[in-house]
Amino acid sequence: MEPDETYMAMALTQARLAEQIGEVPIGAVVVCDGAVVSAGYNRREIDHDPAGHAEFLAIREASHALERWRLSDCTVYVTLEPCPMCAGLMHQARISRCVYAAADPKAGALGTLYDLSSDERLNHRFDVTSGVLAEESAAMLRAFFAQLRVGQNGE
Repeated sequence: MEPDETYMAMALTQARLAEQIGEVPIGAVVVCDGAVVSAGYNRREIDHDPAGHAEFLAIREASHALERWRLSDCTVYVTLEPCPMCAGLMHQARISRCVYAAADPKAGALGTLYDLSSDERLNHRFDVTSGVLAEESAAMLRAFFAQLRVGQNGE
């Protein structure tokens, strides 16, 4: 297995933890110099936190673990394309790269709706790799939302 697939598989494990607590199954890991320094999964509902996105939590934890805000030697792996808030945080943290699984047609800010990673008006740009284990992530999200709709319809 390629390194990107290995780390994305870890992010998918995090997504399953989110799913187990009723959160949208999105997970993330931050890797610096070949080592995982943090991981996170969605916690918006359980923590009542609009910033409780998987990658936001993982980036914040990485900064605490490394005792620095500048993560220029780090790669963020996340199971769904980051939203504008999370892509903006990646810009602010000066990450070197983001790898995501499934594209997000409703909020994707690393190529789908916006591309904050390569906007020349910003003072930092970072590399993006998309589609790593995309089908596994998309299938997990589809199943979660299908089950949610069943529950909302009282079936």
